[in-house]
Amino acid sequence: MSNALPPKPRIIGSKVRICIVASKYNEEFTDALVDNTLKEIEELIPQARVDLIRVPGAFEIPVMVASMLERNPPTCIIALGLIIRGSTAHADLVARSVTDSLQQLAVAQMRPIINEVLLVEDEKQAYARCIGSQINRGREAARAAALMIDVFRELDRSMPLMNDGKKRYA
Repeated sequence: MSNALPPKPRIIGSKVRICIVASKYNEEFTDALVDNTLKEIEELIPQARVDLIRVPGAFEIPVMVASMLERNPPTCIIALGLIIRGSTAHADLVARSVTDSLQQLAVAQMRPIINEVLLVEDEKQAYARCIGSQINRGREAARAAALMIDVFRELDRSMPLMNDGKKRYA
């Protein structure tokens, strides 16, 4: 996303359930991502129910997202994690795998999945994106989630039901 936060959307209705799936790895930074995301959601959608699930690392995020979508799909899912690039290609492989998996799940389930599993060069970049106030990816994730919820709800109001007869965002 850009350095500028997206505008604050309007959320109509009260049945909003957001699931945050966050890595525990690089805990100082991922905890800050979670905290910033929760604070922004509370401001944007005060009536939302937020479920927080922590997994060991970034690689485990997609399988937990898939499980949540299968069991009891929330209105939106936010994936949070931090991968710090090292001297091997491992970080790049994990980041690509996570990104591809989350995108495939979002498209297959027609459900917004906000991907803020970050790949950074060093702790300085991690601090700037997770803890700092200028480029805060946690706040951006919450705003993107709210915008996507709003867009999907608007589509449901203006377009016919899906082929299976179910509305996605009542």
